[in-house]
Amino acid sequence: MNSDQPDAQTLNLHCPSPIEADCIQLGHGGGGQLSSQLFNEVIAPRFANAELNRGHDSALLNLAGADVAFTTDSYVVNPLIFPGGSIGKLAVFGTVNDLLMAGARPQYISCSLIIEEGLAISTLGMILDDMADAAREAGVEIVTGDTKVVERGHGDGLFINTAGIGVREWPGVIAPQSIQPGDCLILSADIGRHGLAILAQRQGLQFDAPLQSDCASLLPAVTALFDAGLEVHCLRDATRGGLASVLVELAETSGCRFDVRESAIPVSPVVTGACELLGFDPLHIANEGCFVAAVAPEHAEQALVLLRQQAVSGSCALIGRVSEAGDGKVYLETPLGSRRVLRRMTGRLLPRIC
Repeated sequence: MNSDQPDAQTLNLHCPSPIEADCIQLGHGGGGQLSSQLFNEVIAPRFANAELNRGHDSALLNLAGADVAFTTDSYVVNPLIFPGGSIGKLAVFGTVNDLLMAGARPQYISCSLIIEEGLAISTLGMILDDMADAAREAGVEIVTGDTKVVERGHGDGLFINTAGIGVREWPGVIAPQSIQPGDCLILSADIGRHGLAILAQRQGLQFDAPLQSDCASLLPAVTALFDAGLEVHCLRDATRGGLASVLVELAETSGCRFDVRESAIPVSPVVTGACELLGFDPLHIANEGCFVAAVAPEHAEQALVLLRQQAVSGSCALIGRVSEAGDGKVYLETPLGSRRVLRRMTGRLLPRIC
């Protein structure tokens, strides 16, 4: 990775906050700074409560004495089918993974379809087959849902909303607030494949080696950590906004300082080459099959051993540590030995990637 390479955010014009502009822009859905502003300034204040304020991928609830996690997500990816996956596969695995990030074993999923008039029934069937296959792989059942059809030109083919419920089987609160000084930061897999696979498919780009999305269930990797009894304080999958947004969000929410080594972050040669060609920073590219784990230092080595035994996390790496300092920032050590504060994207990099 070349730290001197200008990333894509430098190509975006200044984009004001929603309060300044009073209009929604595509960048507000990109997982970067604008998304954070939209949530913190417009959405969260209207619904503020202790669970929402936790800022995690899933809500941690107690229902009639049972500890559960609850999550919801919407999928608007374009194209609907891409190398390594489809909107259906993405919807199931994305929901499953959000539950896993809260330390819950996924159980049930809902599926709501918003279909645009004119979508081929054969295409819809392929996507639903992908959903069924993904649900079987992840050990969940799709138990309820809804279907709506909108006029031609108003739906971009198909949008999917899912919600999921999981049982919290593992002890402790797995959340940003549980991160502690001294924790080791482990990245479960190499980054950048999903966002670039979507871009290549959308724009008809070809590279020396084919790009495939990393869309996958994280169940084998996460259960390996918890079943071994390791002390895991926080998990977060690196989706919209990429690894950079995830690290910044976790540091801000926990109030801790993260020290991360750029050279330790796994990036495949094809992603590195594509980013250099296109002027992107892999840290800002979306993923759908990797997560960051904050693990107690005495368990970090065992965690790496276990993760490397799973196909979905075979390229895992220790990328940094949580410092005793508590300034809520991420400091990235570049390959040249210099240090810079890591920030979220300010604009949008790739629209409609999940």
